Amino acid sequence: MIGQFILRIVIWFLLTANFSITNIIIGLIVSLLMPYYRSENVRFKDVLQSLVRIIKAVPQSYIESIQMICQPHKHEEVLLEKAKLHRSAALVFLDIFLITYTPKTIVLRHHEEGWYVVHHVIKRQKRSNP
Repeated sequence: MIGQFILRIVIWFLLTANFSITNIIIGLIVSLLMPYYRSENVRFKDVLQSLVRIIKAVPQSYIESIQMICQPHKHEEVLLEKAKLHRSAALVFLDIFLITYTPKTIVLRHHEEGWYVVHHVIKRQKRSNP
């Protein structure tokens, strides 16, 4: 419960970017009034792997942004990417966030069978072999 409260108040401050007393009070009230969800058991190993992926995604997103500015990407493709099975809702959210965080990809749909439908922007059309 404390973790959810901290997450909510941090998101509030990130969205508002305002640390005035009035905004802090409003953020506290909003964070306390929002309904809490029952958290699932999450393995520490999975969380640690997700944190490593987040650290890797930040420089990757800057590199992809610069690539798209310097060399426009005019083609696109939609692919199915395999997701790990039996993941908690928080880890599925992190997976989708990490895929969407990079400028060249966005998750269109998540299938419960363990697949993500991902839209990729690519530099050139891949040629298919007949």
